[in-house]
Amino acid sequence: MLVMKKTSLALAVLLGSASPMFAADVTAPVKEIMDATIKNWSGADSDWIDIFDPSRLSRLYSKDFVTKYQAAIQNPAADEDGVSPFDYDVIVNGEDACPLEDLTYTPKPSADSATEVVVTFKKATCMDDGSDKQAITTVRFEMLDEAGKPVIDDIITEGDPGQPPNSLKNTMVQIAKGQ
Repeated sequence: MLVMKKTSLALAVLLGSASPMFAADVTAPVKEIMDATIKNWSGADSDWIDIFDPSRLSRLYSKDFVTKYQAAIQNPAADEDGVSPFDYDVIVNGEDACPLEDLTYTPKPSADSATEVVVTFKKATCMDDGSDKQAITTVRFEMLDEAGKPVIDDIITEGDPGQPPNSLKNTMVQIAKGQ
């Protein structure tokens, strides 16, 4: 009986390995981006970590995402230092945040060759501006398998109340158009 259970477990592991992305693998690019974001908002005096630096762009993001990012950065209205097309942190979806708390990572089942990793956290626990300090921020990372590895294809953040979620790829297309 014990041998049969071990065999069944081994078979289940082997069958699961045929899928293009493991849950553990699919979260790795997301965790790297979130680790950088956590450090950026830690309150420590350290250099800002660019989640779109060239080494991360080539390793962690899909080809389509990189193409849209490169088009957006060409816009003359891009950040004045020419390093980023964004004038806010795209993960916390704003210019201000506290050290991030209560992070969770939840990979969702694959659908249409894509996997979604949902990250939740609290970003306003230190705010004194009337913000809901316990509010949960949700960021959805749309993941694809390219060349046998998981990559981020889009980052979707909550919109303002009553507004639809914000797709970073759509935002980059708008920036590239000068809108």
